[in-house]
Amino acid sequence: MLIGIMSDTHDNLPAISKAIELFNSENVDLVIHAGDYVAPFVRREFSKLKAPLKGVFGNNDGEKEGLKNTIGVEDEILEVEADGLRIVVLHGTNEKIVEAFARSQLYDVVIRGHTHKYEIRERGRSIVLNPGEVCGYVSGVKSVAFLDTRKREVKIVNLDTGEPLGFMSI
Repeated sequence: MLIGIMSDTHDNLPAISKAIELFNSENVDLVIHAGDYVAPFVRREFSKLKAPLKGVFGNNDGEKEGLKNTIGVEDEILEVEADGLRIVVLHGTNEKIVEAFARSQLYDVVIRGHTHKYEIRERGRSIVLNPGEVCGYVSGVKSVAFLDTRKREVKIVNLDTGEPLGFMSI
């Protein structure tokens, strides 16, 4: 399974569109969003996805009911199992909670957002993955990640250049 991973879109419709075009061109099987969509009108862009979308709320997602109804965001923590990999998704506003999930060793991959900085790191047998920000507002780098559950690989890609920003085998 190829999973597209994004976070912190913050209503940047052109950047969301670019991410969705990339996910569609790579034929991802699932897209995971680690929070901070912001407003329900982003549904217009997300409706163009050819794969299902699953995601969690972020700290800037104020209109939760609207996001539930338009995009299907349901909670602050999401568990996904794919090809034997156990994945947990959270926005990550509390670093102690992110680290607790990683230290628990219950998950192969801990997906988080919030910092707007892309990152792949090992914590015991768990990989902590932050795809960075789609919006590009804070770091200036628009990025997404891909998790290939069959090859057991994670990579982060710059949306503007297509260049890889990070890679790790699981």
